[in-house]
Amino acid sequence: MLTLAIETSCDETSCAVIKDGREVLSNIISSQIDIHRKFGGVVPEIASRKHIEAINNIIQEALDKADITFNDLDLIGVTQGPGLVGALLVGISAAKALAYGLDIPLIGVNHIEGHICANYIEHKDLKPPFTCLVVSGGHTYLLNVKGYTEYELVGRTRDDAAGEAFDKVARSIGLPYPGGPFIDKLSKEGDKDSIPFPRVYLDDNSYDFSFSGLKTAVLNYINQTQQKGEEIVVENVAASFQQAVLDVLVDKSFRLAKEAGSDKIVIAGGVAANQGLREMLEDRGKKENINIYYPSRILCTDNAAMIGSAAYYHYINDEKSDLSLNVEPNLGLN
Repeated sequence: MLTLAIETSCDETSCAVIKDGREVLSNIISSQIDIHRKFGGVVPEIASRKHIEAINNIIQEALDKADITFNDLDLIGVTQGPGLVGALLVGISAAKALAYGLDIPLIGVNHIEGHICANYIEHKDLKPPFTCLVVSGGHTYLLNVKGYTEYELVGRTRDDAAGEAFDKVARSIGLPYPGGPFIDKLSKEGDKDSIPFPRVYLDDNSYDFSFSGLKTAVLNYINQTQQKGEEIVVENVAASFQQAVLDVLVDKSFRLAKEAGSDKIVIAGGVAANQGLREMLEDRGKKENINIYYPSRILCTDNAAMIGSAAYYHYINDEKSDLSLNVEPNLGLN
């Protein structure tokens, strides 16, 4: 089965062709990072306009790379949400037009679910059930994945997502947008134990996350250090901040895996590309006999291949969308 998938939830215009949910025939990504970097973050109106300019060419490029035509397609998958409403509308409009014109099924996909399914592309032998940590610029979720389309949401962020905290802290120490990769790189040069930033675990049995207080602690440290006329060692700030985030993410992931009796922890989302997070999970996984899975870096970013994988599993589960499909900017996962 050949699925054409479209992803336009934020600032990447992407289209992919996926075979049987796991084999990537093409995965074209047009990023807008350089455009938005000058503003320090994504400008929704600009993102929408750039999607409109790019979408038709990206679709055709995906077909050409896969060496197929529109008539070879069996299914259209598209991100329904969460995301920026204007950006999502561009992708859904294109997907609905294709599904109608080709008279083939349409599947609206949850963007977060797509990130999880990126691991099915990367790891051909991976099957549910497993524990999953989703960490991105907009979301931090901890889930029990019970089936290819069945999820139990156990924990989520109560305020800032992990990726959002990375970007805000990066901006405060003069790093470019998006901040996560720069903090990850800089932290290798710093002392992670040099600044005692707080680890926020919330209630004893909570699987929720909160990074707003940590972000504020970093900003306070920077302001107080400047007021004292002391030098701010940005490498130490980056390393200490990142470690405070990772300690909480890793601890809660392993606690849930043990509670669920799972021997697999899967990470997904943009922050899954963080080298510090990968190494910390793998080191602890070896000690506790839990296998760690994560996608390649290109599949951690927003891309259409992961959307195509999710669409395929919903289709074989006898789920379809109709042409009344609309965007859901705040779409949840449960």
